[in-house]
Amino acid sequence: MQYLRGVGPGRAALLARLGVETVGDLLLHLPRRHEDRRHPTPLARLAVDCEQAAIVRIEDVRTIRTRRGMVLVRAGVADATGVAHAVWFNQPYLSGRLRRGQLVSLYGRVERAGRGVQFVAPEVEPLDPDAEPWNVGRLVPVYPATEGLTQRALRAIIRDALETSSGIPEVLPEAVREAHGLIGLREALWAVHFPDDEAAYAAARRRLGFEELFVLQLGVLQQRAALEATPRGARYAPAGGLVGRFVAALPFALTDAQRRAIDEILTDLDGPSPMNRLLQGDVGSGKTVVAAAALLRCVEGGYQGALMAPTEILAVQHFLTLHRMLAPLGVTVHPLVGGMDAAARAPTLEWVRRGEPGVVVGTHALLEEGVAFERLGLAVIDEQHRFGVVQRSRLREKGRAPDVLVMTATPIPRTLVLTVYGDLDVTLLDALPPGRTPVVTHVRPKAARPAVYAYVREQVAAGRQAFVVCPLIEESESLQVRSAVELARELASGPLAGVRVEVMHGRLTAAQKADRMEAFRAGRIDVLVATTVIEVGIDVPNASIMVIEDADRYGLAQLHQLRGRVGRGAAKAHCVLIADPVTEEGRRRLEVMRATTDGFRIAQEDLRLRGPGEVLGVRQHGVAGLRVADPITDLPLLEEARRAATALLREDPELRGGQVRELAAAVRRRLQGRAELASVG
Repeated sequence: MQYLRGVGPGRAALLARLGVETVGDLLLHLPRRHEDRRHPTPLARLAVDCEQAAIVRIEDVRTIRTRRGMVLVRAGVADATGVAHAVWFNQPYLSGRLRRGQLVSLYGRVERAGRGVQFVAPEVEPLDPDAEPWNVGRLVPVYPATEGLTQRALRAIIRDALETSSGIPEVLPEAVREAHGLIGLREALWAVHFPDDEAAYAAARRRLGFEELFVLQLGVLQQRAALEATPRGARYAPAGGLVGRFVAALPFALTDAQRRAIDEILTDLDGPSPMNRLLQGDVGSGKTVVAAAALLRCVEGGYQGALMAPTEILAVQHFLTLHRMLAPLGVTVHPLVGGMDAAARAPTLEWVRRGEPGVVVGTHALLEEGVAFERLGLAVIDEQHRFGVVQRSRLREKGRAPDVLVMTATPIPRTLVLTVYGDLDVTLLDALPPGRTPVVTHVRPKAARPAVYAYVREQVAAGRQAFVVCPLIEESESLQVRSAVELARELASGPLAGVRVEVMHGRLTAAQKADRMEAFRAGRIDVLVATTVIEVGIDVPNASIMVIEDADRYGLAQLHQLRGRVGRGAAKAHCVLIADPVTEEGRRRLEVMRATTDGFRIAQEDLRLRGPGEVLGVRQHGVAGLRVADPITDLPLLEEARRAATALLREDPELRGGQVRELAAAVRRRLQGRAELASVG
């Protein structure tokens, strides 16, 4: 990097802050947008409150020091149609650069100033023989930047890299480029930074996006092929009808989606290679029943099954549910969570070591060194995006190529399924079980709290139960625990006096959490005031009211998960979002929640507002390392790249052909960089 013109140790350090450490990184440090400076606006036709370009003559320049110590540089400017002003803040050096009579280009925001208009902190470029042509009269790139590194400096550095460096090697075979109408890499890099027009930029973006997705899909498909070639570790004894008896004994009918999911999973378990499947279903779609059927087949086949959940509350919920479902069929279910003492853990650890068929349900405690499975056949990972790749891999390594079923209640668009989870088979539960009715959602201001809790009291008097979620406090878990305790005390002594109110939070021991959830489930608690520890996995059919305080502080996915804790019985359920949102984004989230219970629509809006990396828990890494392609909107390009990758691997499965050496190296780099995103390690 320091061999580039204008890049010394100081600038190299600034670039490193942006993740730019090599020339290749620099060439792929892509613009966020381009400013259209091709058509300057005459001063007499400037519009306020938007960004525009103008070619003007400097009439005068003044430096003004304010009482607070700020330095203003103010210039009068003119053209053939009128006059205006330009003002810059704390840039005193400009007074030496700008001269009366000088012709310059301005680009920036125009605002009303008295009876006239002024440019506010515009970018200024002298129009003389020595001027940089890359900042004037064209589509000008605007980059992600950092303090101390201006846009003009970034443009100059990147232009120099484009002119002098061999840059990034071409990895797309010529036949692939021709078949898909793609321009060459060097042309694409120039056009993505400094396009002549919109069509040139679109062609560059399509070429670079295709390459990213093509390389990614080659890696994903090779991983998938490698897994399919792996000999099965668990070879189950023939089925004896246990799953059929389980389904027949259920007090409800399975949905068609659940039956289809169970059939697909059972087929996998009897297949020649280990199962590697993603079970995707919205809140309340019945994933636990499907997982129970898979675990039964594992146990019936003579192996041990493990279900890992991200929180103790969810693990305890799964343990109680599976024990209730499987114990009548003679299947033992064991708990293993961090809050258990050594004496309580000992029987489970001994059972695991002996290799007796059965099921263990736990948290990260399943990953500890002392947990030694003798015959792990199936690993089920719930809310899998909450676990890191190392944790998921460690569970899988507890067995000999076990089957893996990962589950998520976050609806994932097809683009993200193919990019982040492209090496998994995907099963979608797209229907709610019968008897589930959509939850009615209300948005109420804080001034309406008395009326909201009066309604909660009425519903409790009618035999219903309620959740109240305390305000989200980002700074500290201990502060939120205190908030939950104080809210419970406030309600119990005020609007809900005489109602049985209890509190649930993450600082309780595993035994305390289990006791309180069982008391709530049994109807001995009327209103459970809680933090977001109840976000997933809580199933209390009689709970028909959810109140969320300061609801605008929560993300859409979290609100949807919380709302999913009610509406699990026959009674009509309500979710009340109490908030006085102060941002447009906060108002938008609440409106989406009020308008729909469709998890896919909510997930799409959440992705739009927050970005896929944050939603999927890979914020720091982006999604599959993509810099150009958009994993939300580029589905047609993704599917085109996947078809091309499939065709190439059909001809050259190992990518050993003479024309694909650079491509094979790029795939290896992508797979190494994808480690933190790999679905099961």
